[in-house]
Order: sequence, then C-alpha cells, then structure tokens
Amino acid sequence: MTLLIAISIAFAVLAFFFLFRMLHCMRRRRVLRACGSSLSCLMCAAIAGAGSILILSYLTYSRLIDEQLISRIEFEKTANDEYQARLMITGESDQFFTLRGDEWQMDARIVTWKPPLTVLGLDPIYQLDRLSGRFADIDREQTEMRTVHSLTLEAPADLWRFTRRFPQLMPGVDAHYGTATFVPMADGARYEVSLSRDALIARPANDAARTAIGTWRTH
Repeated sequence: MTLLIAISIAFAVLAFFFLFRMLHCMRRRRVLRACGSSLSCLMCAAIAGAGSILILSYLTYSRLIDEQLISRIEFEKTANDEYQARLMITGESDQFFTLRGDEWQMDARIVTWKPPLTVLGLDPIYQLDRLSGRFADIDREQTEMRTVHSLTLEAPADLWRFTRRFPQLMPGVDAHYGTATFVPMADGARYEVSLSRDALIARPANDAARTAIGTWRTH
C-alpha cells in the first residue's frame, strides 16, 4: 500500500509539472513542446487517477488473508417458508433480513491481483455483496417470490465494479464473485461463514444447523 501511495503521489506531481510546462510553452508559442507536455500531463494524471481509485477501493474493502471467518448468521422461523436472518459481522451492528424459501446463499465481491500489480504487495480484498433465499423445489423456485438483499454500500470509486465493466483498463486486477453454496435454513440454525481466496464456505455452528444439513443431504 505504501508503494502504491508513493507511486500515485509521484505521478500526480509529474502531472502538475507537465501542466505548468505546457502553459509555459503555450505562452511562448512553442506549439510542439506544448502538445508533448499536454500528452505527458494526461498520461501521468491517468496513472495517478488509477492509483487513487485503487487506494480508495482498497481502504473501503476488507483484506483477505488466507481463509478467515467473516460473519455468522442465524435463522428464526417466522412463518411457513419464511425466516428472519440475523447477520453478525465483527465490528458492525447486527443486520436482520427476511428470507423466503428453505435454503440461503451469501455472495461476496473479491478482488485479487495479477502481474504487474503483484509487485505492489497488496492483499486480496473482499466485500459482502448479497444475501438471498430460495426454494429447493425447482417448480416453487420458478413461481414463488424471491428474496434478495444487498449487503453492499455503493461507493463513488468502486474498484470491483469498474474492473468488471472495463477489464481492459485494469490490467493486473481480477474482480470476481465468491459464492457460498446453498445451505438449508432451519429454526434456530446458526452458521459460520468463512472466505478463502476464491470462495465462501458456510459451516454449521450448532446442533440445529447440523441437523438441518444432515436431513437436507438425505433428500
């Protein structure tokens, strides 16, 4: 991160240098030198801008170091095929969502680095994206009301979204989804959700969840 900040500042300084040089050449009517300085200014400003986007997004996402526990979730049945999900993330207030169906899934946005950006020594970063419910029966899944909740606060500078939209402009950045497989909901069931470098893993954390998974696997 320190190296990335230093590079961004250096190119920002160079952009201002070429801007003043361009203005100086224009006052002296040195058109060719002014054009060259303007191009150099634009290139340096673009690199500094890209570095700033990387820094801002890196700070708004959470760092991913090997596999780590990122949240806990528990369910309370409130009606037939309806549950209240309590999402617990360390350092944040608990969030409550209504999910319909008999299974749930969580998705995360994951950003990893490829050459040439690996030289910056950045850790992979992630941000929880959505929580959804579904019906195991495909006929009900096609006809019943779906419930999907966003877990992401959109930011003006979102590296993941920008890279997905313009991958050719972000060489060295890999933005993809990490998804937990569908897991059964049950009254009183609690799960722990861990994130590896490319996938979410949901594990039962109490007897109610273990029983639900055991019954679910025999279907």
